[in-house]
Amino acid sequence: MSRPRILIAGGGIGGLTAAAALAQAGFPVELLEAAPEFGEIGAGVTLSPNAMRGFDYIGCMEEVAAAGVEPKRQRIQHWQDGRALLTLERADARAKYGAPYVYIHRADLHAILVETAREAGVTLRAGAQVVSSEGTTVTLAHGEQVNGDVLVGADGLKSAIRDRFEPVAAHFTGHVAWRAVVPVSDALRPLVDWPGIHIGPDRMITRYPVRGSTLLNMVFFARQNGWQDDGWTIPAVPGELREIYAGWEPEVQAMIAAAEAVPHFRWALNARQPLKSWIVDGRVTLLGDAAHAMTPFLGHGAACAIEDAVVLARALAASATPEEGLQRYQDARIERTTFIQAESNANADRMQGQETDLFGLTELRNEETLGLFDYDCRTVAV
Repeated sequence: MSRPRILIAGGGIGGLTAAAALAQAGFPVELLEAAPEFGEIGAGVTLSPNAMRGFDYIGCMEEVAAAGVEPKRQRIQHWQDGRALLTLERADARAKYGAPYVYIHRADLHAILVETAREAGVTLRAGAQVVSSEGTTVTLAHGEQVNGDVLVGADGLKSAIRDRFEPVAAHFTGHVAWRAVVPVSDALRPLVDWPGIHIGPDRMITRYPVRGSTLLNMVFFARQNGWQDDGWTIPAVPGELREIYAGWEPEVQAMIAAAEAVPHFRWALNARQPLKSWIVDGRVTLLGDAAHAMTPFLGHGAACAIEDAVVLARALAASATPEEGLQRYQDARIERTTFIQAESNANADRMQGQETDLFGLTELRNEETLGLFDYDCRTVAV
């Protein structure tokens, strides 16, 4: 019996991983990407061991690791004096979890995933923005209709497919972020050797190296009202970071100076409420941000999309019908992603609390102590 045709809306990390995994399992797959060409913005992404297991499943884990940076350690620092509040060892990630912990430039990761999907036989179409759908047929911005036997919405926070599940816009989380990728100077070298986070009341900054540690990816977070635009390419206001982080320790000021010397951007952090079901009309589902857009305070948005992708492919391959496969997929994933959404929100409060001096003195709840690294999308029951 022939495999059902899979139609995927969205060519980001989750969509491409799902496309590759499904095609490798023998499904005909067509992927529709809104952008005029396949590519990613200039920013970094963290891939924890559970995410890297997903790339092992589609055969590109070591290629991704080679294109990224495997940190030996991380630390969380006090905003006023830079002292270490918590040190995390990462050099043992492969031995401990069977997969590496990796920082990588999104454009480098995206290029690997595009090639992996293409080699698997996926039909990749750029300039194909999905604006609506009915059943498993989508309508593109220029009016063309495309159909499949199964429709997967991997089209992100503003998913056109999600409108069928919940016709409500994403909500503002109360957090604003600024991002910059800068060349590593002598002043920034200690931050490459010790990647991690500065935390303080209502604010935090994360930084890590990419591209052979020649670039430093930095993201500045602050609780702030009055700005709710979530575009990733909106220029930051000059001098804004200096004002927001006035009084923070010298390493932070060095990061701000580097950010303000290059184009840097700000966006509001919007998210979604958990859905009770990821299936509509029996053969339509969601993955990644379309299903569970979350705050970034556990660093697990991309990881969850990768896990979704592999579990979806495994569930469909193990099932007699698409309907059975999507139900297995939902049953395997919805509890975990709902938990991570809630814990990510809670971690923002822990990391940006008013009593920075007390951080780490009570029971630590982070992505590792919560057991998130232990999850294996290759073998979890479907």
